[in-house]
Amino acid sequence: MHWQNWSGLESAEPGVVATPDSPEAVAAAVRSAREERSTIKMVGTGHSFTGIAAPGDVMLRPDRLGGILAVDHDTMTVTAYAGTELKVLNAELERLGLSLHNMGDIAEQTLAGAVSTGTHGTGGIAAGLAAQLAGFQLVTGTGEALDCSPTENADVFELGRVGLGALGILTTVTFAVEPLFLLEAHEQPMSWDDALGSFDAMVDESHHCDLYWFPHTDRMLAKRNTRLDADVAEAAPLGRVRGWVDDDLLSNSVFGALTAVANRAPRVIPRMNQVSARALSARTYSDVAHRVFTSPRRVVFREMEYAVPRAAGLDALREARRTIDRSRWRISFPVEIRVAPADDVALSTAYDRDSFYLAFHTHHRSDWRTHAAYLEAMEAIMRDHEGRPHWGKLHTRTAGDLAPAYPRFGDFLALRDRLDPDRLFTNAYLRRVLGD
Repeated sequence: MHWQNWSGLESAEPGVVATPDSPEAVAAAVRSAREERSTIKMVGTGHSFTGIAAPGDVMLRPDRLGGILAVDHDTMTVTAYAGTELKVLNAELERLGLSLHNMGDIAEQTLAGAVSTGTHGTGGIAAGLAAQLAGFQLVTGTGEALDCSPTENADVFELGRVGLGALGILTTVTFAVEPLFLLEAHEQPMSWDDALGSFDAMVDESHHCDLYWFPHTDRMLAKRNTRLDADVAEAAPLGRVRGWVDDDLLSNSVFGALTAVANRAPRVIPRMNQVSARALSARTYSDVAHRVFTSPRRVVFREMEYAVPRAAGLDALREARRTIDRSRWRISFPVEIRVAPADDVALSTAYDRDSFYLAFHTHHRSDWRTHAAYLEAMEAIMRDHEGRPHWGKLHTRTAGDLAPAYPRFGDFLALRDRLDPDRLFTNAYLRRVLGD
């Protein structure tokens, strides 16, 4: 069977494909692979741009490992199969009157994939999904199912919340949740100078803040989300027509067509970005949290994202702009800017430091030479500012230069040796970023 990720950058031809329907079936498949001296991976929906989930000999599919398993209103936790897609969990939590604290801007990933790669949102008390975990079950390289939490197999829980798929196969995850809440979204175009000059104030005054800079322009779009002390029934979402025009037509259909044309005539990109940025208008609306946090993404792109220390973020952004302005590149996708509080997740990009995220995108059919040169230059700037790359997005880092960026990198490698001594879960990407 042929496997390919969403962006089309990674593919594989596993020899065996199975669809287990229980954690016990996953454990049996792992034990069988170990006996056969094979590699084995559980894939998700393929939304990582890297080959982190690329299968080798045996590929497990998560199709029959979805849904909520338990809800505990006393501890405010929800346990679900790790193959559940985030959008399915969000809908089920809404039905139960519950919500995750924070999330990224898409909801297509499986829970296992989103957690294992360090998927994060912006702002809040906990930006990353892994930092919201209360527990998980992991099938190790010996076929043992470990229940992990702060009180059970605590060392595995502490180090394995962002596990990269290198420690085992996640079968269930338990999230700390909270009562369903409303977010009021304030979106407004701003100039570059106004956005950077008021950035710290916007972050301080909002629960969640996200900016987009349009390359080759002085224009930004600021998105600020504020929690409302109001009943869910009081939501005031965008009207159907406005929502379709803004989020479906302009952000997906028209944007996709424009960027496809721009690939063939890059000289039009600066003007296109100017028109796109000035076509945006301010809007305010409110809805349940997950409908504000996430939106559909139907234009295929490729992305690199780095987390630098919060204090270095604006300097890194200014340097990125200076480099783009001096170049002959034509970049059609906005640069996304987010922030995150420090967390205690060992391989989280926000481990032990408040973080500033810069995400660089290109159309999946853009000229590869331009694409590669752009991302290479942006990565060099991020590295100069002590940046850590998102595990599921494009980067060129290796184990040797990642180890100094993560104080507990050695502890993670030692745990990997213990849980997967035969390297059942390895692939080319993991050999690059973790060593062999």
